[in-house]
Amino acid sequence: MSEDTNKVVADTARLLKETSERHGAFEAVAPPHDWWDWYAAYFVARQGGASAEDAVAAGDRYMAEVKGVVVPPGAAGRR
Repeated sequence: MSEDTNKVVADTARLLKETSERHGAFEAVAPPHDWWDWYAAYFVARQGGASAEDAVAAGDRYMAEVKGVVVPPGAAGRR
């Protein structure tokens, strides 16, 4: 692989790790769902320049609005 490719792979791996860590809080309080849907929304938001906090909101919003997966009231405070 070229140095450019290695950098892209390393950057992607770091973002996937971050995504995994951020998803854990959603996973703990959300009803059953496909993790990759939240991951994709978070990942795309971060790649677009959103902060980690804004990307969490984007993931949550996508899950609620598009997938119908809503965190129960009161559970969000445990995140």
